[in-house]
Amino acid sequence: MRRWFVMVLIVTFIATLAVAQEDFPTKVKLRMMVAGDQNMVDFFQYEIAPEFEKVYPNVKVEVVGTGPGPAGSRQIIQQLEIERDSGKEKWDIDLAVVHEIGAVWALQEGLIRPYTDFLSARRLVVRDTAKVALGVNVDGYVMPMFHSQTAIAYNPRYVKDPPKSYAELVEWVKKHPGKFGYNGIKHGASGISFVVGWVYWKSKYTDKLLKGPYDKKYEEDWPQIFAELKEFNKYVTMTSGNAGTLDMLNRGEIWMGPVWVDMFYTWMREGRMDPNIRILIPAPGMPGQPMHFVIPLKAKNPDYALKLIEFVSSPRIQAKYIVERFNWYPAIGDNYVAPFLKKEVLESLYKDVKQEDLIKYGKPFPLTGYYEDILEAYEKWVEK
Repeated sequence: MRRWFVMVLIVTFIATLAVAQEDFPTKVKLRMMVAGDQNMVDFFQYEIAPEFEKVYPNVKVEVVGTGPGPAGSRQIIQQLEIERDSGKEKWDIDLAVVHEIGAVWALQEGLIRPYTDFLSARRLVVRDTAKVALGVNVDGYVMPMFHSQTAIAYNPRYVKDPPKSYAELVEWVKKHPGKFGYNGIKHGASGISFVVGWVYWKSKYTDKLLKGPYDKKYEEDWPQIFAELKEFNKYVTMTSGNAGTLDMLNRGEIWMGPVWVDMFYTWMREGRMDPNIRILIPAPGMPGQPMHFVIPLKAKNPDYALKLIEFVSSPRIQAKYIVERFNWYPAIGDNYVAPFLKKEVLESLYKDVKQEDLIKYGKPFPLTGYYEDILEAYEKWVEK
């Protein structure tokens, strides 16, 4: 108890000191690129930017969204590669928010710089997502913005006894063709998560996919795995994206589908979702992931990029926005965030998916090589 209280005081003191020091006349345009759904862009543009600019009135935050899924992170990487290849002394992108795969790509291409040794909030992180992404050591180069989880949403009006495992789901879709929907692998990460969960369920080498080593021999059973997924897809509805799945669920066009927990609860709070719809994580589990802050190698304003990361990572902002406003799981320890939250707010996040469910069924995405191979295999054996 004493430890988290002291750490909260440290972060609060740093934020207060920053306010006192910010009387510099220099004007700064802090340009950031954000992968993810529109709610990610809205988070920074309409919530974080105005608050950050109050603390640092000489700074104007410019937010550019690049879209959901790995494609959104890939677009950021491509832009950073253009900056690198231009030969410019300073790059136009100061900060980026990417998926785990994006962080790995950026690190492998030498596009980002280490910075977390200078980040006091890094000491509040309690999970290893700040050290390892898809089996790659990213320690020093990333700070999680939040943690998220996928789950299966279902409408109890039509689904009285929901399937609690992938095996049960296979039987369920045959009895209810077209009533389960997901978005494949190209239109948002909830579909990718469902596919990865399918591979985890079917593979003889799931432990290798998660922990390594990377070796093609551990993919020997994939042709059959994806053939069975292609057969499964004959009984499902393909949706247009993460939001498309939620929309079809709300309209009753489908009765079940994979969703991001944060999007689900946000839609619920905004009245865009039937309040009776529930969620669960099927056995043996589905992946979740953090979104990561990265600072480009030659950012013009790395100092202010660091300040913004520190700002978003503080217990107060994590509580106010990450948990209460956007229904994400915090990037830092729950015990640091809890003092800033009403009890009912914290409990609402675990209404259906309990902490023990996350521990038992919340999986990481696989190593980078396997992750990319899964996407390729889906296109090769399922979509064609």
